[in-house]
Amino acid sequence: EVGLFFPRKKKVLGAFHPQKRLIWHADRRLKEAKAAFDASIDNGMTFFDTAEVYGTALMGAVNSESLLGDFIRERQQKGAVEVTVATKFAALPWRFGRGSVLSALKKSLERLGLPSVELYQLHWPGLWGNEGYLDGLADAYEQGLVKAVGVSNYNEKRLRDAHARLKKRGVPLAVNQVNYSLIYRTPEENGVKAACDELGVTLIAYSPIAQGVLSGKYTPENPPTGPRGNTYTPEFLAKLQPLMNRIKEIGVSYGKKPTQVSLNWLTCQGNVVPIPGAKNAGQAMEFAGALGWSLTADEVEELRTLAREIKGIKMPIEES
Repeated sequence: EVGLFFPRKKKVLGAFHPQKRLIWHADRRLKEAKAAFDASIDNGMTFFDTAEVYGTALMGAVNSESLLGDFIRERQQKGAVEVTVATKFAALPWRFGRGSVLSALKKSLERLGLPSVELYQLHWPGLWGNEGYLDGLADAYEQGLVKAVGVSNYNEKRLRDAHARLKKRGVPLAVNQVNYSLIYRTPEENGVKAACDELGVTLIAYSPIAQGVLSGKYTPENPPTGPRGNTYTPEFLAKLQPLMNRIKEIGVSYGKKPTQVSLNWLTCQGNVVPIPGAKNAGQAMEFAGALGWSLTADEVEELRTLAREIKGIKMPIEES
């Protein structure tokens, strides 16, 4: 089990992360999402990460907060179940000051059907600064609406500034949620990982299998379609093959799949919690297979060395 900032130790790898789209009305997708939720809990993964903009509740649509709340209530009707919920505040340009954070949080709690959440995060840096938003997080913490606060997509300077401002209020900064995977190691290169370790801030890694690329299902002959295809081109996937081949070889030695090896590599970095998004029960159970074992130090470094041969992908939000 991975001990985080929560009152009790929980398995948090494989957090259910509802997809960011407006088509949850489709019955098949809804059933798949519910199955993923149930499978996560059945496999001991009870940390669920969502956000007010997933599904665009701001536009009045059915969103992932509402769905997650429904899933929790349906599950609890079958028997007591303890879950940990994290959600996020959208730092939209027309939102100003600390009051906007409390207002948004209360609406999120209403959609979730919960009196409080374990973790509330600023989804991205504010266009006009972050001081008021951070004060709003501290207010929420002091009012008992959240048990921990965090940020997301913060570079090292913003992370340190946030930590210092919250510290003055006696509020610990619990997490920084950033893009981090074996083939996207920018947090190691830009000082974010080191700062998190120094300050005692847990690094939550989103997109830990690089939008499915590290699962091994894509090849130069079978690249992803849609927007992902613009990033993970056949040329990129050709350069990725030596790394993927070694991931598969290591996986065979442990009886594990490439996805599980890739997630385990992240947990081996220390102070890192990956949160892959499960679309269905099968994926949730596969993610659970990344727990309970560990790569050797030599294997961890070997995979990093192979990954360095691949030109990295930049995310401007963390570099601005």
